[in-house]
Amino acid sequence: MNLGIIAVGRLKKSPESDLVNTYLKRCPWKVDITEVEERRPITGAERMVREGDLILKAIPENAVVIALDERGREMRSTDFAYKIRDWQDQGVSNLVILIGGAEGYDERVKDRADMLISFGIMTWPHMMVRAMLCEQLYRASTILAGHPYHKD
Repeated sequence: MNLGIIAVGRLKKSPESDLVNTYLKRCPWKVDITEVEERRPITGAERMVREGDLILKAIPENAVVIALDERGREMRSTDFAYKIRDWQDQGVSNLVILIGGAEGYDERVKDRADMLISFGIMTWPHMMVRAMLCEQLYRASTILAGHPYHKD
């Protein structure tokens, strides 16, 4: 199964990028990160629509899509790992996880998503969310491998 992250914005050299790289190096799965960015000075609904266009264009055909959204379902790390395993066992070839922009997702993106999940009801910086997501992907791989990294 191919794993991908589609994220709005560019991750520059930073402590967050160091964390992303650390967890992706540890993760046995290859995870491709696609960054999309609207550079025009537009705001609000117009920005959401344009970012939505960019996100939707980047999603591989027939991919299972998880959108990270503050109003999504909260999951335990073990449940997240088992969901990935289930999709893998079902023969899903592409799993893509979306990180939206500061304005949120265009409704078309939410409609395309197979699942909305949340990292909690607090607001997190988008670059921190990338690091948290990469850590969760690494954690999921250790849970499925029976490695003692994850403690319940």
